[in-house]
Amino acid sequence: MTIALLILNKIYTLFVMNCNSGVKPMTLKTSFISGLILLLLATNSFAASRIKDITDVEGVRENQLIGYGLVVGLKGTGDGLNNSPFTKQSLQAMLERLGVNTRGQTINTKNVAAVMVTANLSAFATQGTRLDVNVSSMGDSSSLQGGTLLVTPLLGADGEVYAIAQGRVAVGGFAVQGNGAEVVRGVPTAGRIANGGLIEREIVFSLASKTSLKLALRNPDLTTARRMAKSINDLIGTFAADAINPATVRLTLPRGFNGNIVDLLTDIEQLIIEPDQPAKIVINESTGIIVIGKNVRVNTVAIAQGNLTVSITESPIVSQPAPFSQGQTTQVPRTQIDIATDVDRKLAILEGGVPLKDLVNGLNALGIGPRDMISILQAIKASGALQADIEVM
Repeated sequence: MTIALLILNKIYTLFVMNCNSGVKPMTLKTSFISGLILLLLATNSFAASRIKDITDVEGVRENQLIGYGLVVGLKGTGDGLNNSPFTKQSLQAMLERLGVNTRGQTINTKNVAAVMVTANLSAFATQGTRLDVNVSSMGDSSSLQGGTLLVTPLLGADGEVYAIAQGRVAVGGFAVQGNGAEVVRGVPTAGRIANGGLIEREIVFSLASKTSLKLALRNPDLTTARRMAKSINDLIGTFAADAINPATVRLTLPRGFNGNIVDLLTDIEQLIIEPDQPAKIVINESTGIIVIGKNVRVNTVAIAQGNLTVSITESPIVSQPAPFSQGQTTQVPRTQIDIATDVDRKLAILEGGVPLKDLVNGLNALGIGPRDMISILQAIKASGALQADIEVM
């Protein structure tokens, strides 16, 4: 950002000087446009991020809620009560609470489904506000399309009820079945109720009364933590932040600060820093995906890649006996074996200390696919020439 401001100031100075010297308007226009392009290139030359986007504030977090309920109103796509005894028990218990006694009676309905209800209680959510809930079938229901969730308490990790959910379930998928064919699109046994939850209990956390808290980096890195602490201290003009480990920066409300910790967070969350990242290669062997970080370096190595291919072809023939002979018709095996060793493949040299672009170009020049490239990277790492960590997913 500082580089961008310096370039913009330089552009403005040159523009004013040219105007005073009587340069032609077309020349002025060209110079100004060129300067703006230079400004855009400078501002995009590094991956800068706001502190707000790379950290989490201690105590400011979501909480998961869960509940068990019933969805009714299904058109014959609900649970089979004989196969899902928990659905039958829940249905009977609900009817008894409403004054209907069905104990000992035969209940045979396919319009009810037992479901699990989940939701995320956002930080500082107040009593009476609404939240979205997700509904997922537990039994052998084939679809929740058209169903309505009955009143379901949503509990937190401490076992307390924090919200109540109820409403019409919106399902993105569908299932259609006939006598000889079935079509299923999406997941019709899971749905969502927008604003279907009502918060009944708040999670008390007084952020404004705090005099110190911790900022947790989402991607822990010692250099990034130190840069963030230095940027905060430079803004405030006093020692208010220090990096206590690669994942945490401790923030303390300075004496004489005009405001509380919320005001301090508001001031620093827009600060721009450049996060550092370790040299790492991430490999997903099941899909052949390779992700190489920008700081990956390789020492000078020579690489040769070739495949040994053995092809075996069976072409049996039938042997017929001569006429009027006492022989029998038999099958005679015939096998052809071909071996290809890729003898035309040569050694390729990757120079030491090359950047990411040259490393990728060098590997691509070998004419190999992602699967072979994974093996080559692992072999370079085993030789000690690859200055990076390899993470296999």
